[in-house]
Amino acid sequence: MSAVSVESGVAEVPDGVGGPQPVGAYFERMPFGRAHVMVALALFMAFVVESWEQLALVYVSADLGDALAIDEGRIGWVLSAVALGMIPGSLVWGPVADRIGRRAVCLWSLGSYGVVALASAFSPDFATLMAGRVLSGIALAGIYTITFPYFMELLPSRMRGRAAVYLSIGWPVGVLAAVGVTQALSGAGWHVVAIASALAGLWVFAIRAWVPESPYWLAARGRHAEARSVLLRLGAEVPEGTTFAVVEPERAGNPLALLRGRLLRITVLMLVVNFAFNWGYWGLQTWLPTLLVERGLSMSGSLGFVALSALFMIPGYVSASYLTGRFGRKKVFLPYVGAAAVSGVAFAYAGSLTELYVANFALSFFSLGAWGVWNTWNGEFYPTALRGTGYSWATAAQLLSTSVAPSVVGYLLARATGFESTVLFITAFLVVALVVAVPLPETEGRELE
Repeated sequence: MSAVSVESGVAEVPDGVGGPQPVGAYFERMPFGRAHVMVALALFMAFVVESWEQLALVYVSADLGDALAIDEGRIGWVLSAVALGMIPGSLVWGPVADRIGRRAVCLWSLGSYGVVALASAFSPDFATLMAGRVLSGIALAGIYTITFPYFMELLPSRMRGRAAVYLSIGWPVGVLAAVGVTQALSGAGWHVVAIASALAGLWVFAIRAWVPESPYWLAARGRHAEARSVLLRLGAEVPEGTTFAVVEPERAGNPLALLRGRLLRITVLMLVVNFAFNWGYWGLQTWLPTLLVERGLSMSGSLGFVALSALFMIPGYVSASYLTGRFGRKKVFLPYVGAAAVSGVAFAYAGSLTELYVANFALSFFSLGAWGVWNTWNGEFYPTALRGTGYSWATAAQLLSTSVAPSVVGYLLARATGFESTVLFITAFLVVALVVAVPLPETEGRELE
């Protein structure tokens, strides 16, 4: 008879004894094939859309301010509005994903985002635009929250860390798309850029066609035949009539379960890391063009600088992907965040344009490489019944930081705090993230619960 582990949520079968196997056992032997490539492409583009939406208006903020007659403070709120809406959105969508499925949340979230974002592109004033952007954020939060845990639940175990880091490359691709399209369409006004962003919602049809439901989630809900069908589609060998060993220790999507037992410590630490790490990145990224203009670059030159920085993110991700497969999450994340903090200090004190470029490119390389590892690591802390919920709390912490950081940095700039002090203030949050991440457990090589 199988011994049941209530903490892990799977029935453990002793060596040499027959019985149901957990879903993860089939991912150990699964090859990486065409089905995984299509899943990766579909969810990669979803991450591009997320990056695009949060950054597109940053690069037409001057036109936006002129068109609506608003100052830098209000522009900062408009830029933060999507993230502001995504905070409550993520807290709702995450538990919903644990209850109704990953795939359904992706489809409803991205589809509704496209509709709301298109409507907000025609906003006649500040208040209407703020409301539309907040609603867009609430809609987009679902796919933003569930993309990484969903992807990991479809990957062969040996590829999980490496492939998930590659998914993160969708972020700099979205940055490059935002810069490129903004430059091409900026003459037509912010409305046109916003419409282009909304059309990205049509990608929902690709996700519907290429991405199956998570077999972990299906098995946890007792839908064993459907879980087997998905595993077969992904290339696993699963005998006819297979049932999977799954026991749900908590009601699916119960947020209070994150604050009980062994999960309490993990939850508190990961929330602080998400908030601080995101501040260290986003506080600088949002106002980078303005900060660079303060150092003497033209606005078009600063946008070129941002585009080059995004390019340097990609080798950061690639190197982190390789290293996390060899050394684990923790041994890559911590040194990368430390190197990003050192690069931030160098950026603050750069005495020439060359030093400014080198320091910022190093900051982009290490901080985004660390993000790729963190996106994977962060999704491995919780069992299937709580994975969406746990990731939703992580996302909410990130988005709270994303919402507050632009306004705080804008306030500092408005008070003429100065380039060096502002950048050092932002970089201090990377140090906090580094210190708080030290006690978190290593998850490389562990089967998903």
